[in-house]
Amino acid sequence: MPYPKGLLKLLFKTPILLYRLGLGVLVGRLFMVMTTTGRKSGQPRRTAIEFHEFEGKPTVMSGWGEKTDWYRNLAANPLATVQTWRGAQAVRARRIDSEEELRRAFVWAQSNPTMRRMMKLAGFAMTPEQFIAEKERFTLVTFEPTDEPTPPPLKADLVWVWAILIPICLLLVWMM
Repeated sequence: MPYPKGLLKLLFKTPILLYRLGLGVLVGRLFMVMTTTGRKSGQPRRTAIEFHEFEGKPTVMSGWGEKTDWYRNLAANPLATVQTWRGAQAVRARRIDSEEELRRAFVWAQSNPTMRRMMKLAGFAMTPEQFIAEKERFTLVTFEPTDEPTPPPLKADLVWVWAILIPICLLLVWMM
């Protein structure tokens, strides 16, 4: 699958806008906002990404392997902040790559329809042995809680928009 550009890349950023509008509680069960530190700039960088819970921790799979900016940022500095419907959490990112953990991850992925579909799209025959043998073809990252300082979470800085949109919508409905 080619790396997203243009309109598709903009579409992938929609959950960030929804978090900024204060709707993180609604979209945060499927998408998390991950704030990393830019490997070159040192500035906070935010990515919206689909996540799943693996062994009680938010876990993501990169559809583009180690090529993604967010993964390269985490490789340079694994401390991040993740935001889900539960709120913001300081975490340390860790790639799942031990054989034992990959076996457990395979069982978990097979029980999760979305993960199973992603693996199928990636061309994996559904055996634990291939999953482990092909571990360099995919990037599975889990996030463990930490007390270390992490980048600041994304703020819901656009909530004020609702004070304008709701009256306009009500006025339009009333005029019809």
